[in-house]
Amino acid sequence: MKELFLNCATLLEQGEDIAMVTIVDHHGSSPRTAGSKMFVRRDGSIFGTIGGGVFEAKAINLAREVLQNGQAVTRDFRFSCDEVGGMDMICGGSARIFIDLLRAACPENAAVCKSIGSLTGSDHETFLITKIETAPGGHDQIRLAMMNRDGLTVGMPLSGEALNVLTRLRKGRRPQQVAVGETSYLVEPIHYMGTVYIFGAGHVSQKLAQLTAFVGFQTVVLDDRAEFANAHRFPQADQIIVASDMDNCVKDLPVNRSSYLVIVTRGHAYDRTVLEQAVKTDAGYIGMIGSRRKRDTIYEYLRRAGVTSERLAQVHSPIGVEIDAETPEEIAVSIVGELIKRRAGLINASP
Repeated sequence: MKELFLNCATLLEQGEDIAMVTIVDHHGSSPRTAGSKMFVRRDGSIFGTIGGGVFEAKAINLAREVLQNGQAVTRDFRFSCDEVGGMDMICGGSARIFIDLLRAACPENAAVCKSIGSLTGSDHETFLITKIETAPGGHDQIRLAMMNRDGLTVGMPLSGEALNVLTRLRKGRRPQQVAVGETSYLVEPIHYMGTVYIFGAGHVSQKLAQLTAFVGFQTVVLDDRAEFANAHRFPQADQIIVASDMDNCVKDLPVNRSSYLVIVTRGHAYDRTVLEQAVKTDAGYIGMIGSRRKRDTIYEYLRRAGVTSERLAQVHSPIGVEIDAETPEEIAVSIVGELIKRRAGLINASP
């Protein structure tokens, strides 16, 4: 999502108007859920998606009309069983989309998009607020705002009443449509997707890095072997670190609650070394590959070294969800499934 907004900000700053298509509500089977976004350019090219198929094609045509006439629109779509059958769904549903015009002439639009694209792991409870307005006129009005937990906003000015209502929306992963007087707002939580630190650069790590990047994690690979930890083997990684050794490889990393530490090194001794460092951090997730026998041996060593049983109980080992995984690809799927589940739990538990 961050990349979509950064791309939009770049185009706006270059003087190009963009249509933003958002699913504001859905029921039953629909191609994507509320909050899904697609940005449409005048030539009909897009970045982002609201699900593909005929639904998306119709939305693109509507977006091009919005770019042409400057008038934001809301549209409801119903999907028959035949229609959703072509989109891998088994029953009908409905979706409502809002298509807004982001004018390059309003610098606030680019400012909001750039602010969202620049969010980091230290940014919590940040919301994108879109004013749902389709009445004629007001083509040059700014209808976007980004608001943080303190009520500070970028973009569209908000009245005191609106601020009071919107700042009460503290939790949840899903967008909400809220009425303030006669005005309706779509309030979308913008969550930092987290950073996965993969310790070890072997076969499992290669497959794992592909998937963590695919599901939106910033991905960092760390190993003490340059012949393994390199861009040729890990083209999807955001960062590759070749450590001088594994004995002190965690201490200089910016680990916080949005960090996920995955220990998949080349041997038990290295796994133990990294885990001993990892349990001293505030990471939101720590997982270590290996059998229960290996885990118990390492845990006993760490208890003797002063690590509490309570802290060790927070480590995910054996790592991953139980799917009888055997190949590196299957193991990677298992681990990423657990990471996604943990990420959802951390987001929902945000104070």
